[in-house]
Amino acid sequence: MSQSGLPPHDDDHVHLPPCPVEDITLEQRQAARRAQWKAREILALAIVAITTYTIHGFLSALAWGVVFAVATWPLYRKIQARWPRLAQGALLPALCTAGMALLFLIPMLFVGLEAANEAQNVLGLMKHARNAGVPVPVWVSRLPFGANAVVKWWNSHLSDPSAAAEFFSSFDARGLAMTKTVGSQVVHRGTLFFFSILTLFFLYKDGDTIMRECTVASRRAFGRRGELIGHQIIASIHGTVAGLVLVGVGEGIIMGVIYFLTGVPHPVLLGGATAIAAMIPFCAMIPVGLAATLLLVDGGTMSAVAVFAIGAVVIFTADHFVRPGLIGGSTQLPFLWVLLGIVGGAETWGLLGLFLGPAAMATLHLLWRNWSRERGVALPEG
Repeated sequence: MSQSGLPPHDDDHVHLPPCPVEDITLEQRQAARRAQWKAREILALAIVAITTYTIHGFLSALAWGVVFAVATWPLYRKIQARWPRLAQGALLPALCTAGMALLFLIPMLFVGLEAANEAQNVLGLMKHARNAGVPVPVWVSRLPFGANAVVKWWNSHLSDPSAAAEFFSSFDARGLAMTKTVGSQVVHRGTLFFFSILTLFFLYKDGDTIMRECTVASRRAFGRRGELIGHQIIASIHGTVAGLVLVGVGEGIIMGVIYFLTGVPHPVLLGGATAIAAMIPFCAMIPVGLAATLLLVDGGTMSAVAVFAIGAVVIFTADHFVRPGLIGGSTQLPFLWVLLGIVGGAETWGLLGLFLGPAAMATLHLLWRNWSRERGVALPEG
């Protein structure tokens, strides 16, 4: 009898034999390990995909923070060496981050104030035009062709106050919609800029740890070749910053002085616009052409020709000699690859592509040089 008072059952005395370790072959162990590795890889990819989808709206802000950090890291290390006590805490990273933020915010604030003043002037002109009309400007008669057609259109749409009021009333709804769009874009871009600056702060603060971890991860995943690719990307970003940003700022300063000397209206604002446009190759001629047009409208024909000619020479020299040397010289990248990286990156990724495009082309060029390099193997003749 069993302890429960029931007669013994045959299942009470059945014991499963232990599975001997010797019965698991080496192939089965390897298959089990491969299955575990595949499961881990699938789980890791799923986690990465979910995380990327969660923060995909802020990926551009994180990328800008990385670009800022890589571009300014040598300067930050010099500041660290100069003030080692401040570098031990968060004070030095905070100060450097604030300096970078002001470097962008001050010009943007100035441009915003200038744009607001111009908007007020435009609104005042529209109000005056609705009450008294707009007479035909003197420069219309100096047009090389189409002067009569322009005068006829102007008289029928702008010279008469009632026609001018009807003409400008169509801009009210469009202006309101544009104001809402611009306001939402300003809020959105401001949020992304805040996260870029926040990312920059943490990269400054924990930069050494992040670089060490990236180096370890790169060696485990790609070996020593991964470090070469990383160095190539960093060198490309440094060269791109020097070739795009610094050269663009230089073009803006030079053309700003030319605008001031030739009497172009708002030379500082147009100089800033030239600097921003000059960061994209061949785009700086747009503000230069605008400045020359403003001078031509005011009757300064020779000044307009001088501004356009000087701008063309400065932009041609910068885009064809200075910029390719700075970007391609640091990565041994041919001019065509540099141009394709900048233009293609800007078309695909926007302003961020100005830095991502050359970095991608520099990495591809490095891989191509490694694969196409002769390694002492004689090629068959014929």
